Amino acid sequence: MTGPARSRGKRPPKGFATALGMSCALMLLVAGGIADRGGAFPLVVLGGAAVAMGLLYLIFPHGPQFALGAANGLAMYACLFAVLGRAGFPEAPPLARGAGFLLPILLFVLACWFRRGLLRTWAQGEAAANIAHLPRFARWLLATGAVGVVSLAMPINRLDPAGQGLALLAAMAVIALIGAVSVADVVRLLVDIAVIFRAVTLRLSRLAVPIAAFSSLWALLVVIFGSLYRIADGLSTGPLFHGPAGPIRIDFSDALHFSVVTLSSVGYGDIQPVDDGVRLLASLQMLFAQLLLLFGFYEIMRGSRAGVPDEPRHARKDAGVEGPGASRTHHYTDAPHLTHAAPQASRPGGAGD
Repeated sequence: MTGPARSRGKRPPKGFATALGMSCALMLLVAGGIADRGGAFPLVVLGGAAVAMGLLYLIFPHGPQFALGAANGLAMYACLFAVLGRAGFPEAPPLARGAGFLLPILLFVLACWFRRGLLRTWAQGEAAANIAHLPRFARWLLATGAVGVVSLAMPINRLDPAGQGLALLAAMAVIALIGAVSVADVVRLLVDIAVIFRAVTLRLSRLAVPIAAFSSLWALLVVIFGSLYRIADGLSTGPLFHGPAGPIRIDFSDALHFSVVTLSSVGYGDIQPVDDGVRLLASLQMLFAQLLLLFGFYEIMRGSRAGVPDEPRHARKDAGVEGPGASRTHHYTDAPHLTHAAPQASRPGGAGD
């Protein structure tokens, strides 16, 4: 094999750069979210995720779907660890907290390495998600959840910091063993999640036009009614809205805010109309909001079926489905046996003789 051919064979597959970029962005977002109490734990999360993603790429070099699924799993794991760890082990030392977070990741990567021959095929696969995998997923998820429930049920938060740290390490060691033993099921779950993400992305690409139309109309209604609210309040001799401190004069940003709140039916209550005319105008905007919602739902549902060819009418007749009121159960059913039946009947000695 020549040098250029060998280099082409080692290139990452199409879509891997996108998956890696999304994975890094997701982990940065999670690390920023759990940094509310400062400390080094967000850096531990980023470092552990980077090392895990790098090692997993060495094990599964052509699995972009697995890379995205692994990043999603790491993000969920980091969030659960941060929340449950603070609830069950509030005074655990930072060293024990960091070691407890990294322990399941390390054992999972080692287990992937020892079983890389079998798991590599799954990580590189393009097959659709299989619901038959759910029972196997449930086994290790329930076992992991049981460890969390026991940890929260026991009065571990009454121990001293050293005792909480040891209890945290013990709980994470059990979770790490569960993940290592069930590594095949964990990889299956990560691949299935990534395949689902990819399918959703492909569907969203077909919905770009109806989503853009809905967003444009929504923004147009916000601007129109926001301008009407501001003009009405400006032309009135008295305030038409109440705020937390009483009657207020609204500026254009307040009017847009009230328009968004009314159109989306959120109802914060920070700005309230007190004039009958403005209330009527707000009611009209809410009516338009409901009509826009129906329009958006219809267009999105129609767009989700775009690109799926309808079955010819003669095929539905051959399959025994006729008339406008007939069932559409066979809408996507092909009838290859019917197309082959006619030539067979015309042959000598066939069914037609």
